[in-house]
Amino acid sequence: MSIPTQHQVPSADDFLMGGGVTSAKFPTIGTTVGGRITERPTVEQQKDFTTGEAKFWDDGKPQMQLVVTVATNDIDPSNPDDDGARRIYVKGQMKNAVAQAVRTAGARGLEVGGILSVTYSADGVAKNPRFNAPKNFTAHYTPAATVALNTPDPGTTPAPASAEAPPAAIPGLTPEQLQAAMANPATAALIAQQQAAAATTPPPF
Repeated sequence: MSIPTQHQVPSADDFLMGGGVTSAKFPTIGTTVGGRITERPTVEQQKDFTTGEAKFWDDGKPQMQLVVTVATNDIDPSNPDDDGARRIYVKGQMKNAVAQAVRTAGARGLEVGGILSVTYSADGVAKNPRFNAPKNFTAHYTPAATVALNTPDPGTTPAPASAEAPPAAIPGLTPEQLQAAMANPATAALIAQQQAAAATTPPPF
């Protein structure tokens, strides 16, 4: 009995515009791909990279993967249609890393509006010397509700951060020299200590 091949169904926008989303690539250790999830994640059958044929386990069960589309800042300048969207194919060890990130975030799964970040962290151990070592990944996930809480409402201007009180005048320093000194963290800390000590010292009789 043959098992029918599953084909990836394009999104409505891809079908309408005749385009597709660029696959995320992790060429070197340390590469990170991440951003806000823009489409509902889907599950599809993996395909052989060389032949394009659907992949199955030895027992005949299809090898599946989770497809997550995120909006990144990684735009290819040579591609005028590149809007930064990347499609992450979550499978193998990456699946474990993403699942752990979701659990750590206290979420039940990935959702549109959440932020997913995946990093190629190290190489695993090759079980077959004829193949490259598998890639190991780490992941971080921020649920959509948390993202919304930390995103200002459109059209509102964030309240300016309260400025610290200007330092008191220092004998022998002009206001310009004092401002330049305060720009140096080490000097600013020293001046603050001196001012604090002066404030606690009783005046002479």
